[in-house]
Parts: sequence; C-alpha cells; structure tokens
Amino acid sequence: MKRRTLLATGGAAALVGGAFALNLSSPQNGLLVGMANAQSDTPADPAAIPDMVIGAADAPVKMTEYASFTCPHCADFHATVWPRLKADYIDTGKVQFTYREVYFDRFGLWASMMARCGGEMRFFGMADMFYDKQREWTASGDPATIAQDLRKLAKTAGLTDEMLDACMNDAAQAQNLVAWFESNAAEDEITSTPSFIIDGTKYSNMSYEDMSKIIDDAIAG
Repeated sequence: MKRRTLLATGGAAALVGGAFALNLSSPQNGLLVGMANAQSDTPADPAAIPDMVIGAADAPVKMTEYASFTCPHCADFHATVWPRLKADYIDTGKVQFTYREVYFDRFGLWASMMARCGGEMRFFGMADMFYDKQREWTASGDPATIAQDLRKLAKTAGLTDEMLDACMNDAAQAQNLVAWFESNAAEDEITSTPSFIIDGTKYSNMSYEDMSKIIDDAIAG
C-alpha cells in the first residue's frame, strides 16, 4: 500500500483514484461534513489548538511527527518504531516529542477530536489505542459504524458519553483543528504521512535504526 500523500489539487479530502487528495487552501468543506450539528460562525483560530507533547522540555533533540489516525503506515510506525523510540529516547530525556495530526478524511478528524477530548494526560494512550485498532474501526467504511466504534474505544479509556457528546459537537473545535492542521502542514511543507521534523530537518518514514542514527548524531552535535 502506498504511503498517503497530501496533494494540493481537487476538492477537500476528496477520494481520487484510490488515494486521498487534499486541497490545503480550503480543507474544511469536506472534513466537517457530519462532524458537528453546524459549523461555528466564529472564524477558525489555529492558535487555539495546543500541541500534544511528551518528553523533557530540556531534551537536547526536538522531534515532531505528522501523522493521520487513518494512515496505515502511521499505524505501522506506532506499532514498530514508536515503542523503541519512546523507551530509548523520550523516556530517557533525550528527545522531546510532539505529535501533530494530519487529516485526510473526517474519520481521522473524529479520532483526533476524541483523543484530545481526554486531555493531554490521556492523548498519547488513546492515540496508541486508535493505531493498534485501526484496521478494526476503519474496516466498515461506514461513517455511522466508524463513529460508534471510535466511541467504544474512547470509552474504554475512561471517557463518558457526556464528555464525548460535548467534544464531538464542538463545531468551533473542529474548525480550529482543521485550520491548525492546514497551517502546520503549509509551514513545514508536509506532503505525506508519516513525516518527521528532527531538530528542524524534515524526514520521511524510516526504520528505527535510521531514526536512531539521526537522533544520536543530533545529540552528539
């Protein structure tokens, strides 16, 4: 399966020839369909969305991952590379890691909103869960079934129906998230997922061994 690629052609989050094409100039039209009861009348504010960060603030290496909860290669990274990266570099204070969501479709946006609904303390645990179960909750392709399956997963992490209802009907949050993604992707020239920014340099998907060498070289200066 090909790595998912953002294309600045066609409609917002449109499915083109088996791959998702995203127009970064106006992504909200497609992504917000069926998300909240109505779009907010307030202009989107990307600055209202906080980064999700794990690791020591004084870590010598700063790393950002751009990924989508519906991207199979992102799920593979989180199943194979992420546990070693976290144990060897994040938990040891060598890397401060920031996770930034990319939205190819409304399902990825829904997963993002649910993960953020649990707050920063729950976010990374929920992200791991959504990736671990990605094949299951995306399998049907049916929006209602996917929404229900995501809710079931979120509730296993301690979120209540009341919390999820409030988060998933927050039109302003949905618009802010899409605008935040758009701004980040444009600034860092993100064209595919997963992508990584390590101490200011962009990299595409890679093995743990290659990533480890880049981090070690950065630490060594």
